[in-house]
Amino acid sequence: MYMDDAPPILREFFNYIETVKGKSKNTVKEYYFDLRTFLRFLKLHKNLVDANIEFEKIKIDDVDIDLIRTVTLSDLYEYMSFLSRERNNKSRSRARKVASIKSFFNYLYVKARLLETNPASELESPKILKRLPKYLNFEESKRLLEAVNGKHRERDYAILTLFLNCGLRLSELVNININNIKNNTLTVIGKGNKERTIYLNNACIKAIERYLQVRPKDGVKDKNALFLSERKQRISNKTVQHIVKKYITEAGLDPERYSTHKLRHTAATLMYKYGKVDIRALQQILGHESVATTEIYTHVDNEQLKNAVEKNPLANISMDEDKNHDDTPR
Repeated sequence: MYMDDAPPILREFFNYIETVKGKSKNTVKEYYFDLRTFLRFLKLHKNLVDANIEFEKIKIDDVDIDLIRTVTLSDLYEYMSFLSRERNNKSRSRARKVASIKSFFNYLYVKARLLETNPASELESPKILKRLPKYLNFEESKRLLEAVNGKHRERDYAILTLFLNCGLRLSELVNININNIKNNTLTVIGKGNKERTIYLNNACIKAIERYLQVRPKDGVKDKNALFLSERKQRISNKTVQHIVKKYITEAGLDPERYSTHKLRHTAATLMYKYGKVDIRALQQILGHESVATTEIYTHVDNEQLKNAVEKNPLANISMDEDKNHDDTPR
């Protein structure tokens, strides 16, 4: 079990965010890895372990509230410096760790009431430069679909089609059950165990129907799972990632640049660019908690910028054509 070394104080926090806050198991795992790194640093920083010990071998199962109470804001900023200097964490990774720490200390201070003060309340998160999401354009998306071949082509084509048309997260796609599909709708469980309904277009409906015609029926371990692996059990995240990388490569695209999550970016971008979808509707389709997250998809490409300038009603007005211009000095 990946959380075997978690001390009781961490386990109580994880129980809280999973059962009360409704965080998914994957999110809880991310919190665990972030806070494990912090507690390892804390023991090193407070001289509770040999300074020459290998960082990954520092045990945290003995960490208790007494040690946590010694943490100051200065310690937290020292940790941020350590992440940057020793761990080479970029601003985005450090920002996620800040969020984990703030959530943990807020729980101890407000909910568990084990702290008299909250040292993380003033901890600032590093600024993250907003980057435009990487995505496939329309032609590249078609090339990716056309690259599908082989023994499992119906399954693989359906997987890519759902990614490119519905903007699913990897975990959402893997966990689709057959009974989640009703006529032209698909119900998925997103982040925070939140359920949402996605409407399937013709491409998705046809791809699923063709796959179901060849989907194994005998010896299936999870009879309700939509996508099955070679072993006739629910397909894993790793297998889907391998499938996507395989066809990205075969389509002549860069497998280092594109991934399953980039296909989600692609779906969102194509919907916004060609479907003229409202930003709030796009937010609901993608299952974003905040519309601010969805706004990264409202970017426009250079061609759109060029067209916008060319469509300015003054675009064809020049000095020669302006017969009424006045040269009188003012």
